[in-house]
Amino acid sequence: MKLRYRLRILFLAGGLCLGISAGMSWAASEEVGVRPEVVADYIHAVIEADRTLYTTHVVERMQDTGIVIASEGWKKRNALPLPAQMLLMAGRKVEGEGLGLRYRLASLWPIYEDNGPADDFERTGLQVVAEDPTEVYSGIITRGGRKFFKAIYADRAVSKACVNCHNTHILSSRRDFKLNDVMGGIIISFPLE
Repeated sequence: MKLRYRLRILFLAGGLCLGISAGMSWAASEEVGVRPEVVADYIHAVIEADRTLYTTHVVERMQDTGIVIASEGWKKRNALPLPAQMLLMAGRKVEGEGLGLRYRLASLWPIYEDNGPADDFERTGLQVVAEDPTEVYSGIITRGGRKFFKAIYADRAVSKACVNCHNTHILSSRRDFKLNDVMGGIIISFPLE
């Protein structure tokens, strides 16, 4: 009886070990992956949160209290960078890391030409998100012989600072923005390989 009991335990333990080993082997052989649309959503969520919080809790607060202003010429004026400038600077910093990740602001009504659509994909995407801010325009592009996922999200005027800058800037091609209007898009791209 004791021998049978021991054999059963040994058999069950052996089966359990074999099952665990097979499961670990299967898990190790499976590629763990996240769809590129989801990755882009994650990246966008972080960018949008940083931008919104910088705009509302730093720029607006500092300007409302009169401590410091945000200005396009922030370096010369000892001021804060405008929210759009902050996002563009962060995007250049990330791109400089060499990971292949890029993000930037662009608009169909840019103040500066460099912030307009770079190609037909961006122009179409900016039109799509301008018409329906809940849409995300995305696709796979090729750049330098590599495949990248590219997504464009609506960028809204989240503060008076955004609206005032675009409506009063001498180079602005559109001067009728209101709070929460789509002013352009946040364009994100990253390698698929």
